[in-house]
Amino acid sequence: MTATFRALHPTTRPLVRWLSIAAGAGAAAYATYAGLTWLCYGHASRPAPEKEDLLLDRFMPSYDVAERHQIRVTAPADIVLATACETDLLQSRIARAIFRAREVILGSEPDPVRRPSGLLALTTSLGWRVLAEVPGREVVLGAVTQPWKANVTFQGLPADEFAAFNEPGFVKIAWTLRADPVSLIDSVFRTETRVVATDASARAKFRRYWSLLSPGIIIIRWVMLQPLKKEAERRAGR
Repeated sequence: MTATFRALHPTTRPLVRWLSIAAGAGAAAYATYAGLTWLCYGHASRPAPEKEDLLLDRFMPSYDVAERHQIRVTAPADIVLATACETDLLQSRIARAIFRAREVILGSEPDPVRRPSGLLALTTSLGWRVLAEVPGREVVLGAVTQPWKANVTFQGLPADEFAAFNEPGFVKIAWTLRADPVSLIDSVFRTETRVVATDASARAKFRRYWSLLSPGIIIIRWVMLQPLKKEAERRAGR
């Protein structure tokens, strides 16, 4: 027992002890997650048949990483997709905290540009490019980047150039906003992100980056689902 701990008021010692235990458990869980993510890297599974995305396959049929999220929404597919495109991620305190944490961890400089608020407008202003679109159903975006750098930049390419791009030292990222109709008034919103490295050096750098920072990236995808559902259902009801 340290002198600092002994100096604490007796009523605060249990709280400090439990906080220390919780911090240790959190660190152990994070280390376990990072280790498992490292081991599983490059073994991304194919989606289930009902979740297959032939449009996304056109641009990235094979990949090192794939993340998929979905939610059932009581609203027509076109309303759901429009809502997804207009979602403001920065309205979420969790998302803002994660973006800030990345800046601190990697030593990034704050973005000096005033960006639009909608998800689709925001990402395209950052350099992402729409690769393909099915109106009212799906949007596929892509970019070439080096996400392990502190001040990351995204280079959008025309669809045919993106699919063929293989310059060493980069990763290609493609992701979707997609709404599949279940009935006239119900649909399933899906989002899928795929990543593939262009060479062994980029793969090693991204593997390390993904193992350490993917929890934040996955949480951002997850936290957008419930607000999207709520807003799409509000629009449909209106």
